[in-house]
This record gives sequence, structure tokens and C-alpha cells, in this order.
Amino acid sequence: MDQQELIAVVTEVAGSLSLPMDLDEALERITRGAVDTIPGIDYASLSVTANAGQIETLAPTDPVALRADQLQYDLREGPCYEAVDGAPVLEVDDLASDLRWPDYGPKAAATFGLGAQIAFQFRAAPHARGALNLYAERPHAIDGETRELGEMFANLAAVALGWSRHDQTLHEALSTRELIGQAIGIVMERYRLDADRAFAFLVRTSQAGNVKLRDVAAGIITDAAGKAE
Repeated sequence: MDQQELIAVVTEVAGSLSLPMDLDEALERITRGAVDTIPGIDYASLSVTANAGQIETLAPTDPVALRADQLQYDLREGPCYEAVDGAPVLEVDDLASDLRWPDYGPKAAATFGLGAQIAFQFRAAPHARGALNLYAERPHAIDGETRELGEMFANLAAVALGWSRHDQTLHEALSTRELIGQAIGIVMERYRLDADRAFAFLVRTSQAGNVKLRDVAAGIITDAAGKAE
């Protein structure tokens, strides 16, 4: 990506940070901007923990990122799990062979086709902390440019969550994830799809209609409830 394209992406992301801010939209632009901007990166997500301490994934760009994050939470190991409250940056050049996470790495490589990963810790006072997770299908895809740009997008995520300020705003973002999860379940049952394809269906519907992902999910849930009645 040349400098003008980078400026355009950052300008779009910065525009979403103006107040009053739609936190869901801002975070989605940050993760999508990271994938569009950083060479070699195929997927991105944010791992966020609030007062309760439970880690949740926000704004995944693809089902692969969502599932890789969840695998790390379940195993309690991996870059995105440990970066939330550990080292500022955790990088894996070859997930299949890295000995630091013997359960997660080989499973991520074999199940999701992931080769490399890097996670950047951020803190958004007063109540949120988390990590920007970047995934690459190709091993050894991470370089100095990845680190530099990744840190920039992690800082933007911290700004977005810091500006949200109130627990209610973060709660709404986490509630959006639950809403999307319910909609995925409905789509899986209705169209006999697996979770990845159901999520992709929601994303395509959102993009085709220029409708926010949470609104697409809410519409599906409302429609399902109406039919049930």
C-alpha cells in the first residue's frame, strides 16, 4: 500500500472517532483498516476485557479471527490471550512450530491455516484493556512494517475505547457480539450452514445493503421471533 492509500485509510478510521461516536463502527473500521493496510495480514480482531474480567472478541474481520481468538481463550494460551494483560507485543513467526504455545499453535495452523500472528496490548482508561490481534496465513509474514502499523492501529483502538468512557458504551459493544452470535445460530439452523458461512452471510448482507452488522443481526432475530409467534 502506498502512502496515499494509507492516509486515506487512517483518515476514514479517524473520522469514525469523532464524538458522538458509534463504538461498534469505529472498532470495525480499525480492524478492517488494519487488514487493508498492513502487508501480509489476512485477518484482524480485538480482544477486550472489562470490569468482569472475561475476555471477548470485538470487530473480527473474518470467522477465522473469531475462532482463533476463542481457541486461545478456551486453552488459556496464545498471543491474543496473553497480550491482554501481559507483554506489550507478542509475535509468532511460525505457529506450527513455536514452542511457547504447544496446544494453540499447531491447532491454529492445522485448523485455520494460520502461519503467523502478532498481538499488540492496549489499555483504555479507566476500565478496558485488550489487544489488537493480527493473523497471517503465511509463516514469517510479520516484519518491521507490520509492527509499526500494527502499533498505530492498536493505539487507535485504545483511543476509541478510551473515548467511550462509560461502562454502558462498552457494554453495548459486547452486547452487539452476543446479538451477532444469536443471529449466526438462527442462520445456521434456517439455511443449514456452519458457523463460518453463517457469519460470512451476515457480513455480505451488511456490506451489500450498507447496513451495520448489528442491525442485520437484530433484524434476523426479530424476524425469527415473529415467525415463532
